[in-house]
Amino acid sequence: MKRLLIICLSVLSLSSCSILSQIHWNPEGLASAAGKTITAASITDEQIVALCQQTVVSLDGQNTLAGSSYQNRLARLLKGVDEIDGRPVNYKVYKTDEINAFACGDGSIRVYSGLMDVMDDSELVAIIGHELGHVTHQDTKKALKNAYIASAARDVVGSAGSYGALIATLLGDMGEALVTAQFSQAQEYKADQHGFEFAIQRGYSPHSMENALNKLLALSGSSSTSMVAHMFASHPQTEKRVEKMKAAAEVYEAKSSR
Repeated sequence: MKRLLIICLSVLSLSSCSILSQIHWNPEGLASAAGKTITAASITDEQIVALCQQTVVSLDGQNTLAGSSYQNRLARLLKGVDEIDGRPVNYKVYKTDEINAFACGDGSIRVYSGLMDVMDDSELVAIIGHELGHVTHQDTKKALKNAYIASAARDVVGSAGSYGALIATLLGDMGEALVTAQFSQAQEYKADQHGFEFAIQRGYSPHSMENALNKLLALSGSSSTSMVAHMFASHPQTEKRVEKMKAAAEVYEAKSSR
């Protein structure tokens, strides 16, 4: 799902638990990466997870957390969800009018209060399930790897003036990829299916994913400058996603009634 946040990452201080030590890169090697041929295969999953952790930490520092009513609602909806991709789950709500949510392989789930304000429980669970689907299917990991490669290819990493600026620039690219990644239609279909199943598993209507997509589609027409509008710019494809989820719900209901 096209993410909806424009982020600005501050320069991170380098400590003993810094990203450099976590992913076992030396500064010279990282700085010279832009001059080398880099492939996704050369970046390990653990390195991506470490970069994701640092990106989320920075995002948490840049955003105001919503009040307890939002956090308690999210905790209730995610009760029993203990891990993502084998790592302990952690979740927070950002106080913002933006309509957004994202998840990543370090166990982080971040939901925006703007999304919670427009979605009922079943729709919100479906959207979160969709985001978890992108993690489960490795879509998010691939997007982050590609973001690193793109950063190196543009010589952004190599041109950083200091280690702190180098890390902030790299994490800025990684953060943008995390919250604004655009996935293929096939990936979106699979994530929709995951959201559909996730909602059902948590006791909600099989129409939850369909309803959530319909609501986002309706919101996309409310403002020509809205990021929601940009996310659903290709209405025919989005309408196909809605149709697929409606058909899946009807099949599920037919089987359940037998």
